[in-house]
Amino acid sequence: MNFRRGLMLAGLSSLVVSSLLAVSVLSVRPAIAADKVKIGFLLKTMQEERYQRDKAAFLAKAKALGADVVFDSANNDEQTQLAAFENMLSQGVQVIVLQPVNTGTAGGMVTSAHKSGVKVVGYDAMLLNGLLDAMVMQDSWAVGKLQADAMVTWLKAKTGSVKGNVALIRGQPGDSNANAMSSGVLEVLKANPDLRLVADQSHENWLPDKAMATTENLLTKFGNKVDAIICNNSGMARGVIAALDAQGLASADKVFVAGSDADLVNIQYVAQGKEAAEIWKKIAPFAETAAETAVTLARNPDKEPKAILKVDRIVNNGAFDVPTIVTPVVLVDKSNLDRTVIAEGFYTHQQVYGK
Repeated sequence: MNFRRGLMLAGLSSLVVSSLLAVSVLSVRPAIAADKVKIGFLLKTMQEERYQRDKAAFLAKAKALGADVVFDSANNDEQTQLAAFENMLSQGVQVIVLQPVNTGTAGGMVTSAHKSGVKVVGYDAMLLNGLLDAMVMQDSWAVGKLQADAMVTWLKAKTGSVKGNVALIRGQPGDSNANAMSSGVLEVLKANPDLRLVADQSHENWLPDKAMATTENLLTKFGNKVDAIICNNSGMARGVIAALDAQGLASADKVFVAGSDADLVNIQYVAQGKEAAEIWKKIAPFAETAAETAVTLARNPDKEPKAILKVDRIVNNGAFDVPTIVTPVVLVDKSNLDRTVIAEGFYTHQQVYGK
């Protein structure tokens, strides 16, 4: 990962990325004892299909490591998440793994946890200005870059040039993860001046219906002359495809659509030729790494996180340098579908193709 990509990772211009750290690793943890620990896992939502996988993988790994888990989700509501967070503190957890609903305001929960002697591990989306003990995330900038690079390849194959009308469908307004993914897209657009960004729209709560409405408006405004639509997640991509389908445009040969999360319906759309590409965020290693990180911190409360974790880089979240672990993402399209999500067991052939 080069310096520029590190800067883009959390969607902040002020991010500072260190060089790769040579530190002790999660896979060798002699300090972890067999005694029970209690950790919390708090997701912002269960709205998307992928979060069932996050939950299952995290719980299974934590159990295998001898930890008890208090799990909750927040239905994309800040106050619901705050109440759940406080409930976890009252139940005596030692570490909370937190995916914030609002990355701009969640720092207060971290402060509250530290006052209670509880560590906090960020998950998926980097919160701003909070003193996280560690962060586990995927390379969000690379998600957008992969989507946009695939769009460029698609345009070249279709028209022999890289030009056209492009829409960027963002998630929650101000969300650091949405911003990071979008920044990867915008960098590719900047490098290809004949691509016209006709919409750059955020969507509250990442709702597919809102993305569908945005797409309907775009198609009306531009007389169906929209060449590519890049979405921050799979759910919103489904909303986009629903709007395209109503106009007879739901085909990867007509409009390039890319999503991110690799939900089953979207992977089926890729197989059917309705959607051009999805980004597969490998959920199992992601959630398992977060569980390992939490258990390691719980069993080594007096040690510095960067001394006991497999840290990939240090990311500044606007106020603090956060030890950060990054897990991989993979572009999935019709050409590699069988050898990625199917070959690696994420979905079966029957699930994807119906036969």
